Amino acid sequence: MSNLLGEFLGTMVLIVFGSGVVANVLLKKSKAEGAGWFTIILGWAVGVVMGVFMAIAAGAPQADINPAVTLAKTMMGVYSASQAVATMVAQLAGGLVGGVIVWLAFLPHWEISEDKGAKLAVFCTAPAIRNYPANVLCEIIGTMVLILSIFAIFSKPVGGIAPGFGPFLVGFLVWGIGASLGGPTGYAINPARDLGPRLAHFVLPIAGKGGSDWEYSWVPVVAPLIGGGLSYFVGKAVGLI
Repeated sequence: MSNLLGEFLGTMVLIVFGSGVVANVLLKKSKAEGAGWFTIILGWAVGVVMGVFMAIAAGAPQADINPAVTLAKTMMGVYSASQAVATMVAQLAGGLVGGVIVWLAFLPHWEISEDKGAKLAVFCTAPAIRNYPANVLCEIIGTMVLILSIFAIFSKPVGGIAPGFGPFLVGFLVWGIGASLGGPTGYAINPARDLGPRLAHFVLPIAGKGGSDWEYSWVPVVAPLIGGGLSYFVGKAVGLI
């Protein structure tokens, strides 16, 4: 149970920082309006660091906060199938609640922000060019870079990471993925990061919102899970795990 609470809280914190920085940059009359892409990816990186710390502190030693990572670890034998499903559900719930918190934090700004796409972007990703095969491929690549790099960071040849230092390295990794690969799709690389807040957008009474773009929603769920599975096989083949 503590694992599920930790994954829930860790993912919630991830979204509060991540969706929060997008709202800060995109919503009208925010003091950070227009701050740009590098502010956004920095906020997400900090969200990863704080989310991992929260998950560990609340009793989730694996601190996945990402179903794609959980899938890869399940294939490694870390979780049973039932444990993996429960962990993913907790992550998804954390993403949804994180989205609700961000909506509340920016409550006066939704009505005066006319751009429905910008409002949706606070909660979930959308591609710069809608091309489903290319979008899937980009998300698979980004997810594999994430997971294989995590395998490398914590691999035996690296020699071990000092306690408390690992989350900073993973946050730096996510910052780098956003800087290098984030432009085509917004780099979801995490089903719970996208689907949880998208559900929040769908159910919340957000002033002047549009649709939740369910036509695209499968991409940031399916593609990272494919990337997680492929990461296991590649990591095994090259000796990272």
